[in-house]
Amino acid sequence: MHTEIDRVAVLGAGSMGHGITEVVAMAGYEVTMRDIEAEIVADGYENVEWSLQKLGESDRLDDSPEEILDRIETTTDLEAAVEEADLVIEAAPEQMAIKQEVFGEVDDAAPNGAILASNTSSLSITEIASATDRPESVVGTHFFNPVVKMDLVEVIYGEATSEEVAEDAYEFVESIGKTPIYVRRDVNGFVVNSVLGPFMTEPAWMVSNEEATIREADAAMTDRGYPMGPFELGDLTGIDIGYHVREEAGVDNPPIIEEKVEAGDLGRKTGKGYYDYEDGDGPDYEAGQGEGFDTLRVEARIVNEAAKLVGQDVATPEAIDTGMQLGTGFPEGPCRRADRMGLDIVLQKLEDLQETTGEERYEPADYLRELVANRETGEEVGGGFFEYDENSDRSSGAADRKAGSAE
Repeated sequence: MHTEIDRVAVLGAGSMGHGITEVVAMAGYEVTMRDIEAEIVADGYENVEWSLQKLGESDRLDDSPEEILDRIETTTDLEAAVEEADLVIEAAPEQMAIKQEVFGEVDDAAPNGAILASNTSSLSITEIASATDRPESVVGTHFFNPVVKMDLVEVIYGEATSEEVAEDAYEFVESIGKTPIYVRRDVNGFVVNSVLGPFMTEPAWMVSNEEATIREADAAMTDRGYPMGPFELGDLTGIDIGYHVREEAGVDNPPIIEEKVEAGDLGRKTGKGYYDYEDGDGPDYEAGQGEGFDTLRVEARIVNEAAKLVGQDVATPEAIDTGMQLGTGFPEGPCRRADRMGLDIVLQKLEDLQETTGEERYEPADYLRELVANRETGEEVGGGFFEYDENSDRSSGAADRKAGSAE
């Protein structure tokens, strides 16, 4: 049964919570923003006021800041926030115990038929939903920071999420002017963080093994069209963030990442990371400095992660490419880029690396092997992740048909 959404509750008034509140109110919905302390709520509301004022000054609002603010209520009372909500979006700290506690309380207080959504970036929707008696109503809606600027939202199925709830969440995301992609299975890292992982870690393994330098890696990857190098990006987001996500997932961290975390050199926020922001110039690599760096090694692993997701029916190639372009600024989607490169070349690179190193991270995805075995190696032969013909730049590929959905 589909839910008509008029009133939204956002649980959390931090950077994600107040950002979600702002875009939901901008889209015309009545929204209540709640947090545990009045001071946190007040700070969040002030941030919304400031942002709307700036957007208004640059003529980027359909309504006046005052009209939008009139749609926002604030409270510290969870029950009052959710008791009339058609959609509840939780934006609490990224700890499973906290999220389960919140969802348990929401389950008791929210109306029957309400959609219960989590903005988690890495935690299991299935586990979060287990705190309720209505797991079929729980869905992931992973917004990206800063919410006002970032267009992407991952809509994630837990094991019990109903089709109607996922569809309603998807349509809601579209209604607030964002671009949703379906993540059809509750895998660690969802789509964007799964595919981004090798972009960050493979260069770190290469530097740790003295096969490259930090500046060579960053220069080479930006020369390939990425908006910034992996080490520059690590400094921007915080080296500890990715470190802890990999620790939780049981994935080995390259030595250079461990060294930085142990030393407390976490990037821009501490003044020093891979680059020096206090006494140095920050990222000081230059174009052309990455000549000789093995970009195919990094991109082959990125493509391999994408192939795993397609093969496991987590997401379609189109969803993955949309997610990586909107969520990370990739110059083109990894599936499209792989089709241009040739999937046979990607597979050969992974097999060579695995044979040379014996490392599990180079194990080719079954789906990648399958495509190459079927001679669907990319654009040059008319089909790979996508199908190509003379009349169309791209049409639904074998992978899209397999997943049964075009995002």
